[in-house]
Amino acid sequence: MSAYSLSAVYSQIFSDYSVSSTRYDSHKKDELKSIYQQIVKKSEDSHVYMPDKTGSSQAYAISLKEDARFLKNSISSLSSEYSSSILDKKVASSSDSDIVSAEYILSGNSAGIPDSFDIFVKQLASPQLNIGGFLPTGETSSLSPDLYSFDILINDSDYEFQFAVDASDTNDTIEQRIARLINKSSIGVNATVISGKGTSALRIESNSSGRRPDGNPTFSITDESTSKTAGAVAYFGLDSIAHEPTDAIFIINNKEHIASSNNFTVQRAYEITLKGINEEGSEPVHIGLKPDLDALTENINHLAGAYNDFIRRADEYSILYGQSNKFMREMNGITRRFTNSLDAVGMSLKTDGTFEIDTKLLQTSATEADPRKSLSAVQQFTDALVSETKRISIDPMQYTDRKIATYRIPGVNHPNPYMSSMYTGMLFSSFC
Repeated sequence: MSAYSLSAVYSQIFSDYSVSSTRYDSHKKDELKSIYQQIVKKSEDSHVYMPDKTGSSQAYAISLKEDARFLKNSISSLSSEYSSSILDKKVASSSDSDIVSAEYILSGNSAGIPDSFDIFVKQLASPQLNIGGFLPTGETSSLSPDLYSFDILINDSDYEFQFAVDASDTNDTIEQRIARLINKSSIGVNATVISGKGTSALRIESNSSGRRPDGNPTFSITDESTSKTAGAVAYFGLDSIAHEPTDAIFIINNKEHIASSNNFTVQRAYEITLKGINEEGSEPVHIGLKPDLDALTENINHLAGAYNDFIRRADEYSILYGQSNKFMREMNGITRRFTNSLDAVGMSLKTDGTFEIDTKLLQTSATEADPRKSLSAVQQFTDALVSETKRISIDPMQYTDRKIATYRIPGVNHPNPYMSSMYTGMLFSSFC
């Protein structure tokens, strides 16, 4: 399979299933080696199956695998490198989350890290924005029929874009063509066509924010030295900068700072996201840590919410794609093991398989002399979920309709080099 076609396959999957990556998707070498060994073990001990290659089975398996990854990442966000327990996770607070939001991300010793600080936002970081001239919609373009091109210089790289103009093309038709051309390139700018009163124009915005150190624009568009016919840049006004990029300017504990992004970390402990600007004379936003009781309650509510979303989506997939209910039986089996213990601390299991939190009972359990002991069932349940999500990710195909082609001979293992792909990478279809 060529690199281009493989990239197209992955792009289609990412687009169809809203696949996104987080910092919890990064792994160490020993973790990747462990996953590889699990895959090999799975192929050695498994029967040979004939998978259902219908679109519904593919969609169900990929969706289930992605949702298991999302649940695992949600649980990972409640722990840290110094402790895998969700009962130890600290939670940051903000006195005005509409202006500044904060997340506590420290993964080591907290010695020397402030418990709180104040931040005053003077200016947000913003991207560069170009807006072209508004041209009559539906009117035939004044550009002569020809092959045109223009260059975009961004991140010290120069990209040329070519497009054809026919005699019957209208202004908005060509604008849509240019927008698609730019967006498909994924070079760090996005283009859209905006409408006015009977007119339309191209809106081109950089993905990144902040000013360049050399003071130059984030991107520039020109056709002065392009290889094909020039004139499109001036006609559509592609080089017209409507908004210069700006840096974020903020004050932390009376010291002014500048950042090229609205998202940054403070002393590697707080992940800060700037959302608004403080009015002149207003109080700064106070960032601190929530009391242990509030943090613990929030973590368990987050756990229950992530689990409930996982169960609802999986149930919808089973109905939508007509797959077996094996997955729901397994999840019900896990929750039944902890039902009584979880119910005693305020996590009640409803008839649809989701949890409902009794906040008062949960806080009562958390304020007992030994909350680790009283809430141990929550951690045990969390550990069981992590193990289950790993198992689902290794072999989501086990939940689809498939037929056994050959039984494994007991005591004899024959590694099948093709089986691993079927269990993990979803490449069981006609892609290869």
